[in-house]
Amino acid sequence: MTPHLADTPVLKTDRLILRAPRMADYSAFEAFYASDRAQYIGGPGPARDAWRGFAHVTGMWALKGFGTFVFADPATDEAIGMTGPYYPEDWPEPELGWHVWRPEHEGTGLTYEAAKAARAYAYDTLQWTTAVSYIDQGNNRSVRLAKRLGCVLDETATPLDHADPPVLIYRHPAPEALR
Repeated sequence: MTPHLADTPVLKTDRLILRAPRMADYSAFEAFYASDRAQYIGGPGPARDAWRGFAHVTGMWALKGFGTFVFADPATDEAIGMTGPYYPEDWPEPELGWHVWRPEHEGTGLTYEAAKAARAYAYDTLQWTTAVSYIDQGNNRSVRLAKRLGCVLDETATPLDHADPPVLIYRHPAPEALR
């Protein structure tokens, strides 16, 4: 039996498909998590921690009815990374997050394209009226992407109480500003 998240929407952009995480995606995530490139999401770390992280983001779909999408090449279904709405119970605000699993896809604009589609989903389908992106200090690539998405640093936002050191909080434009 191959379980799947049957109710998970599939989004399409010009160059990508955004879909539910699948077991076949785990090896790419595990390799990413073991690398230095995962330093801003709790890695690098061992396979057991990668598994817990992957199961956590997958489980959000089952528990909350939304979560981060895997974005993939539509021709090959090769998983490139994850992006989308993320809102654990202990977080002060809903987040739009992203990470690219394969270094050859950095700087190609694919994460920007995927994050825009995921944000539109969060605003239009989930009816979110606001979103932030929590970004580790020093994660300059994510800061540049947040700014490209129209986000501004929000120093008045409620911080994550478990982040040490504190993270930067970038506020996404309100839904009506994007129309």
